[in-house]
Amino acid sequence: MDIDRPAPKRRRTSSRSSTASPRDLSPSRQRSSHKSSFEPRRAYQGRESSRSTSRSESEEPDRRRRSWQTHDALRVRRESRGNTSSDGGTPRSRSSSSDSFPRRPLPLLTPTPPPTSSKHLKFKAIPHGTLCSHARGITCIRFSPSGEYLASSSADATINIHSTTQPFPLLKTLTGHLAGINVLAWSPDSRTIASGSDDKSIRLWDVVSGKAHRVPLLGHHNYVYSLAFSPKGNMLVSGSYDEAVFLWDIRPTGGNVMRSLPAHSDPVSGVDFIRDGTMVCSCAGDGLIRIWDTMTGQCLKTLVDEDRKPVASVRWTANGKFVLAWTLDGCVRLWDYREGRCVKTYQGHVNTQYSLSGTMGTYALAGRREAFVASGSEDGEVLAWDVSTKEVLWRAKGHSKVVLGLDFQRGKDGKGMLVSAGLDRTIRFWEECDEVDDTDEPPGLVNGDSYVDAPDENIKRLRLNEREDEVMEELELKTEPEET
Repeated sequence: MDIDRPAPKRRRTSSRSSTASPRDLSPSRQRSSHKSSFEPRRAYQGRESSRSTSRSESEEPDRRRRSWQTHDALRVRRESRGNTSSDGGTPRSRSSSSDSFPRRPLPLLTPTPPPTSSKHLKFKAIPHGTLCSHARGITCIRFSPSGEYLASSSADATINIHSTTQPFPLLKTLTGHLAGINVLAWSPDSRTIASGSDDKSIRLWDVVSGKAHRVPLLGHHNYVYSLAFSPKGNMLVSGSYDEAVFLWDIRPTGGNVMRSLPAHSDPVSGVDFIRDGTMVCSCAGDGLIRIWDTMTGQCLKTLVDEDRKPVASVRWTANGKFVLAWTLDGCVRLWDYREGRCVKTYQGHVNTQYSLSGTMGTYALAGRREAFVASGSEDGEVLAWDVSTKEVLWRAKGHSKVVLGLDFQRGKDGKGMLVSAGLDRTIRFWEECDEVDDTDEPPGLVNGDSYVDAPDENIKRLRLNEREDEVMEELELKTEPEET
């Protein structure tokens, strides 16, 4: 459904401020001056409104009442993705502080998992594949385009760079931000990392030297929550808690804001460049996904679901034909942006409070490549769905708290590697395999929240397969309207 112009800003009521946590976007924090308290990233929480439908017992005696909780606003990634504030406003920034969450869990219904698919996709936890290198919750995790490095950010205001060679040694720790870091983005050449923080700044880091560029990118008036590089590496798009989207010129002679887009009426939770760099998509707590022309700054399309749930994160598919969006009703939606309609909805995970994100990849099926979507969950699970059939291909319990970030890459040996991280301050590596042991807990997990090293195993160095994007581009999705 198209909307010609942005919805008017909603009036916000002032409320008592509380310590924010990962990705906490509460309204009270939006208006307050910056303080260096942060928690693991993103948590959303809004004013609760419930609606229930009652049916006479004679008509449907077995139908239970369902209460749906709607969230009017979005919280940004604080502790660079974590708690929600108790004031009941928008979601938190990913990097809010303290590892204890005073907020009581909302009495929300856990979605019924869809049937598991007979298609073949399995991952197993890699021995020696659990890292605990951050002091607070991890808000973002990204493989470099070259496949040589893995970068993670945290509410502890640091960035860690690990090698992707087993046992994944820590190569560098980057420090310089004054508050928790919400998001990371790699340049296409893997030489530069961009980071967005609760100190309202964006920093560019040289990976080889480990030093930040002298002058940070300043312009946002509130927490920087989302970032993405253009495919050519000459532009950067950022989204902030100040409800604006900025396009930056980051060439050596640049460093200035090219365009400022008054994008949304709530904090911007996600941004991404299309593969040719001509368009940008953004999403926010107002429930809107907008498509922008990077040259003119014009809004080309607005995507919105009829329930208008807050959108936590957004990304383009590799072929540039669809937009994938995570929403706070426990759904991941695939949008055909040209027709303005949702063509697929993936369910089975829990996502009602935190700003979760995920990734896409491919797997082999009957001699051909198929695509999957993977996401974290608030119950500590990691899931993968088949893009076309929406069936759950694989799920596993890998964390003791919310899983905020995922990334995927395929090595030269053809095996895929999935990495997950979240509020339990751990990073876990998963290797694609033919068979996996069905155990209650992955190797190295002890008592649900502490980790030890598992027996060593020869793991080949995994690097990005250059054909991965080509395979994704060749995939044609079945986009018939979903059954209602």
